[in-house]
Amino acid sequence: MTIGEYRPEGSILSLPANREYLSTEQGLRRAANDGVILEAMAVRCDGNFRLTVDLGGMKGYIDREDVQLTQEGEPVRDIAVITRVGKAVCFKVLGFFTENGRTAARLSRKEAQRECAEAFLAGLIPGDIIEAKVTHLENFGAFVDIGCGVVSLLSVDSISVSRISHPSDRFRVGDRIRVVIKSIDKENGRIFVTHKELLGTWEQNASLFGVGQTVAGIVRSIEDYGIFVELTPNLAGLAEYRDDVTVGQTAAVYIKNIIPERMKLKLVLIDSYRGEGEPCRSVCGYGSEVLHIDRWVYSPPSCLRRVETVFG
Repeated sequence: MTIGEYRPEGSILSLPANREYLSTEQGLRRAANDGVILEAMAVRCDGNFRLTVDLGGMKGYIDREDVQLTQEGEPVRDIAVITRVGKAVCFKVLGFFTENGRTAARLSRKEAQRECAEAFLAGLIPGDIIEAKVTHLENFGAFVDIGCGVVSLLSVDSISVSRISHPSDRFRVGDRIRVVIKSIDKENGRIFVTHKELLGTWEQNASLFGVGQTVAGIVRSIEDYGIFVELTPNLAGLAEYRDDVTVGQTAAVYIKNIIPERMKLKLVLIDSYRGEGEPCRSVCGYGSEVLHIDRWVYSPPSCLRRVETVFG
């Protein structure tokens, strides 16, 4: 029995059912009997890398070996424990003991993750669309929680069609996004995800704009032959080179031409400056009711160059 359908950590913290289990010792004992996955805040890590979890009227403890599900024989790293402090953690209640004359609970995040892996993640296939939460950003990509703290890699080239220099150009830690299962490494127990297929095709993005308009975009790349300006995360156009422009600036551009046959937008750069916030509009290629895609074709039918993703 579960409450949150194996969603990213923090999703069920404020749900009434979760709060009800945590509100009394009887509720926690019922959660232990029912095998329910709950969530609460980790408030402390001691010198033995044991997490203290605030259960309201009772303290709960997660021993180091119960903090994270790992491959067989792989130890739990120190960083995996200490980075949980101050955050919501999911867990199963394993039992109870007496500490300084008061009842405390023994908890396991690892067992919650094990159930998530066996009951949810093991059934996923490439093309499935799921909810995720951004947990960490690196130059090569974003790490996202795809259920009960189980982490997947979203590589930087899978974030959007428009190329970015760092995942922070698109995401912030804590962002909740939808991702597509890209591939599954069953031997090493790893799942890789992608996001760009959910941001619309070239035609869907280009339909937001018209020849003769002046719009705002973000300078993403500067080459000898021109400047790439992103109008949406999945659409960029090319303006002539100027030496007074830098990557990351906001640019006001005039749309000179839109050419579907070549997937090109010809732009004239009017002005560039350090803007506030992101001016780019984002297209949602699929509604929340769509839970799986087999194929995604980015390029227009009239374009000889075919850009697509085939899942599975």
